Amino acid sequence: MSSLTYDLTLAGLSVGGAAALTGVGLIVTYRATGVLNFAHGAIAMVCAYALRQCVVEWGWPLWAGAVVTLLILAPVMGVVLERFVFRPLSVLGGDPAQTLVASIGVFVLLVGGAALLWGQGARDDAPELVSSDPWGQLTVVLVLAAAVGAVIRWTRFGRELRAVVDDRGLAVLGGIDADRVAAGGWAFGAFTAGLTGVLLAPFVRLDPYGLPLLVMEVVAVAVAARMRSLPVAVVVALGIGVAQSQLTRLHPSGRAEPLLQAVGANLFVVALLVACLALPRIGTRDALPRTATARVPTPPGAWIVAVILFLIPLGFAGSDLHTSVQVPALGAVLLSLVVVTGRGGQISLGQAAYAGLGALFTALLAAGRFPGLPRLPELAALALAVVLVAPLGLLTGWPAITRRGLALALATFAVGVGVSRFVFAQPYATSGLSLDRPAGFEGDRAYYVLELALLTLALLTTHALRRGRTGRALAAMRDHESGAAAAGVRVPALKLLAFVAGAALAALGGGMLGMGLRAFDPTAFDPVRGLLWFAAVVVLGADSTLGALTAAALLVGLDAGARGGVAAALVGVLAVLVGRFPGGPYEAVRRLRPRRGSRLTATGLQARGRLQPALRTAAPPTADPGSAEPGTPRPSQPLTPHAADGAPPPPGPPPEGRAVLTTHNLQARYDGFTALDGVDLTVPPSRITAIIGPNGAGKTTLFHCLAGTVRPSHGRVRYGNRDITRLPAHARTRLGIARTFQQLAVFPTLTVAENVRVGAEQGRTTDPAAVDRALRLFALDGPLRDAPAADLPTGTLRRVELARALAGTPSVLLLDEPAAGLDTAEVTALARILRALAADGTALLVVEHDLDLVAGLADVVHVMTAGRIIASGPPAHVLDTLDARETAV
Repeated sequence: MSSLTYDLTLAGLSVGGAAALTGVGLIVTYRATGVLNFAHGAIAMVCAYALRQCVVEWGWPLWAGAVVTLLILAPVMGVVLERFVFRPLSVLGGDPAQTLVASIGVFVLLVGGAALLWGQGARDDAPELVSSDPWGQLTVVLVLAAAVGAVIRWTRFGRELRAVVDDRGLAVLGGIDADRVAAGGWAFGAFTAGLTGVLLAPFVRLDPYGLPLLVMEVVAVAVAARMRSLPVAVVVALGIGVAQSQLTRLHPSGRAEPLLQAVGANLFVVALLVACLALPRIGTRDALPRTATARVPTPPGAWIVAVILFLIPLGFAGSDLHTSVQVPALGAVLLSLVVVTGRGGQISLGQAAYAGLGALFTALLAAGRFPGLPRLPELAALALAVVLVAPLGLLTGWPAITRRGLALALATFAVGVGVSRFVFAQPYATSGLSLDRPAGFEGDRAYYVLELALLTLALLTTHALRRGRTGRALAAMRDHESGAAAAGVRVPALKLLAFVAGAALAALGGGMLGMGLRAFDPTAFDPVRGLLWFAAVVVLGADSTLGALTAAALLVGLDAGARGGVAAALVGVLAVLVGRFPGGPYEAVRRLRPRRGSRLTATGLQARGRLQPALRTAAPPTADPGSAEPGTPRPSQPLTPHAADGAPPPPGPPPEGRAVLTTHNLQARYDGFTALDGVDLTVPPSRITAIIGPNGAGKTTLFHCLAGTVRPSHGRVRYGNRDITRLPAHARTRLGIARTFQQLAVFPTLTVAENVRVGAEQGRTTDPAAVDRALRLFALDGPLRDAPAADLPTGTLRRVELARALAGTPSVLLLDEPAAGLDTAEVTALARILRALAADGTALLVVEHDLDLVAGLADVVHVMTAGRIIASGPPAHVLDTLDARETAV
């Protein structure tokens, strides 16, 4: 027994050593560049193929092939990727969402390129660089980790690396060449990836899809180390490797035996699920690039052309039609990404899992093998499979409530890998399973007609989720999640809706694909396919249903009409271009298209707007002000609520019946730092209350506690007689507490009118004229109402945000530096509006640094410092007291 334990431990150390190499490489790359390299596994696969090519195909000595592969090819790949893919992204601002899309694009490109060069078949003759004795691999891992740790801790490059990680901008100002550091990090990360692939290849099937996925499964090692600690990564990798090896000794009996054996054989996948779903999150910024989700105008007649193209296969026969039946099915799957990713702005790398579950459930129901249910006709089985899979969307929807960006990408990827390993790859779920087509639709042509009908149903569902109130709410959540919550959008519920609807559409497409192929094929739904589908939808227009259908046709058509891998390579190239063209191919086409005329930029429009008052003083305007270009501010137009037809009715009951917003002993702490220390505050109706103080005084934290975006550690927030301390932001908005943001919180992919309509629909107003009144109140009517918010200057966007907040007729309005970005004329107009709102009974709380505005606007001023209110009273008294203190000091 002891001998068996020893042998299994050695085997586990061998596996854990390869996993540790992956963890070390991922951590070094992440610490040097801030990029979690999703292409790590693909680089490992390419290097493994390259070494085999040199040694097996060309007959080179092993040492020569290893030198070329590991010391030349791998580092050069890393440097090239940093220079031509990821450095342009850092120059553009380092948006992690764009970086993620580019990283997935590199993965897809390398996988497709390898399939083109070496074919899609598995090979088992990879050369063995290090002997199968696990001590050799373990020695390599430990020496490499120790060397990296020593370099980071005791060398100049290590000090520069730590400085870049802490603050890249400050490091550059200090004279550090951050690009050189990033290139070094990428070169070393690619070297470790290549070494991992070379060490693993002799013991696994070498194919373009399996090896990259196997390497990416051990990303759990880096996540468990919080992307920082190399010793933790090594220890975790070795521990999981040994545990997985020891579990092979267990031989459970009973119905749970297959599942327990699957867990024992895939312990790294279990660790991936735990690390991504339970451990502290990595990366929380926005899900997708704004430009990737922005509206792309559909060319006139494009849908007519699409309909004609989809009808053409009805004239095909034989193998051509057999290939064509896959296009509508894949189109339905990709439409699920339009809902989740394009409209909802949520990264979902696990849609292949839901498509596969749809196909699997359909086959089980049609075969009578689904537990507790009788055998069903194929079409009824498909319908029931969609119903059963839809709630499973919560597997990825629930983590999305608290995760965004990279953290959500990892969580959805982990779910996809888990489903693939524990369901699709297990004989207890798929052995002996076949799937027929519905009665009356057995032929390819008849089945294609059925698919078109089902695809039309999927298009109508997608259209319903992209239009109207729900569509605007989803777009608002995608563009600015905090702003959407402040406008009253139920963000958690909306995320769940998007993932559930996406799971249902993916299941529909998966079931259609399974019936089209007349079999359940697990390889058609592996996680690598999910990455390919995600990249294809993003680069061809994430919010475009036509783009999803185009992507489906390209993916099926290219791989059917050429060698396998062409579609993946093309999609990978387009995704990589996100660094040069953040808007994808659409932006590239627009840049190449000759311009017919010149237009002022947003800065030019703003400057012209500021000059207009002086010009109008010298000469009366001869044109109708309503004819101004969209995006041109009109500060000379009256912006008071008492303008003709522009006054909103008093929102809610008269002032004496208004609820009062109060706090009692409010405290908030962050990692041991006290941001609020016993704050008592009252925001009465019909008054303008201002809060001033130095940076770090706690003003923003207090504001977030009132708005519901931060929960205090102690104390109470009350609205009238109701305790709202634990209410989320959207629920407070529906009670009548609206807010604006210091950094503009508008929805750039919506028009001005749609932005304001979100506030009215999600707020508590039932007046259909509220939107028009808010637009007139802030001079946003006329041509400006239909202008996309993304094209407007700062002053106009500030008015859009205020109009959206007021469209819901709030009783309390929280304004965080409302004058930021406004010129003098716009500030004056804003002050008139705020005084009029207070006169109508609204309670206003203003956090503002402009003391002149505070002095002329506020009824009561509170001074904060060190998390406490140290002075309160009328503006003149408080400001004079502060001036006297400063003079004394």
